[in-house]
Amino acid sequence: MERKRTDEFELGPIPPTRPVDRFGFVKQEPNNSPEGLTKSRLANEHDREERRVRKWRKMIGVGGSDWKHYVRRKPHVVKRRVRKGIPDCLRGLVWQLISGSRDLLLMNPGVYEQLVIYETSASELDIIRDISRTFPSHVFFQQRHGPGQRSLYNVLKAYSVYDRDVGYVQGMGFLAGLLLLYMSEEDVFWLLVALLKGAVHAPMEGLYLVGLPLVQQYLFQFERLVREHLPKVGEHFSQEMINPSMYASQWFITVFSYSFPFHLALRIWDVFLNEGVKIVFQVGLALLKYCHDDLIKLPFEKLIHALRNFPEDAMNPNTLLPLAYSIKVTKRLEDLKQEYEKRNGKAVQSAESSAKHIQAVKQEHSPDRS
Repeated sequence: MERKRTDEFELGPIPPTRPVDRFGFVKQEPNNSPEGLTKSRLANEHDREERRVRKWRKMIGVGGSDWKHYVRRKPHVVKRRVRKGIPDCLRGLVWQLISGSRDLLLMNPGVYEQLVIYETSASELDIIRDISRTFPSHVFFQQRHGPGQRSLYNVLKAYSVYDRDVGYVQGMGFLAGLLLLYMSEEDVFWLLVALLKGAVHAPMEGLYLVGLPLVQQYLFQFERLVREHLPKVGEHFSQEMINPSMYASQWFITVFSYSFPFHLALRIWDVFLNEGVKIVFQVGLALLKYCHDDLIKLPFEKLIHALRNFPEDAMNPNTLLPLAYSIKVTKRLEDLKQEYEKRNGKAVQSAESSAKHIQAVKQEHSPDRS
């Protein structure tokens, strides 16, 4: 088969240097905080982060060698610490460990390289078209055909070949882009496989299949949860003819990586990879609860704007996430899933078949197969 080259594109100009935040995003506004206060706060944060890193290193062991043993012995400690936030310097490794993607990577040496170099995808032009729209304010992705854009292209192309039923859908770029800031291309690819095929939690591929079947299920569940947990909001939304597809679809498709502040998205992803999609429902409900009194007063046009532009104080992870954790949804989500499936005649996803797929990954995609 013809070797597919991804290094023939001419590099675009390097964007002008501008101040960036600690995650690499171009700062929109200058920091006006008093210098002394900033230095004091940074020193305290640094000391606290160092203590957290030491705890986490002891928990995971060298290269993650102690992780599974620790999780079996102290699952509640792991859950509590993940909810407090994984240290940024360890996020890439821990995300691979809790998602099950590290095991898939080790089972499949050479598979990613084969997909990138030797295979072609019907989605290549769509991927190239969308790459510049993925985190355009992050320095890693700003240069046209630069290292970030090439890596993003490689991962998305490889997945579109690996799973031709899913192929490529635009929202997948934000998942891959976020992950690329914390791990290598190959690591990102296998984490996408783990998520979409259901290595640990329910498969996500239904978010991206034709018709977005899993999105439809999640929106049905979310609308019912809004009515049950926030009846005044639910009633007002009904009167103003607002449904979740108008504001919540991207929450599920990109797991809040599309438009949320990055520091908040990371905290959500910590919990999402460890506990599953329920955190997306919890955060969505927590946002509506936090803004409850304002939302029930707004007419349609202002309501749509508010649901896409939450106030800064609502986006504080130290306020929003504890509120989200307090909202219990696990059992109700399962009941509503069953109700949705009965209404639609069949299950949206087969967890059993996806689990079999994960077990068969090595055999089906071995580089030795002709």
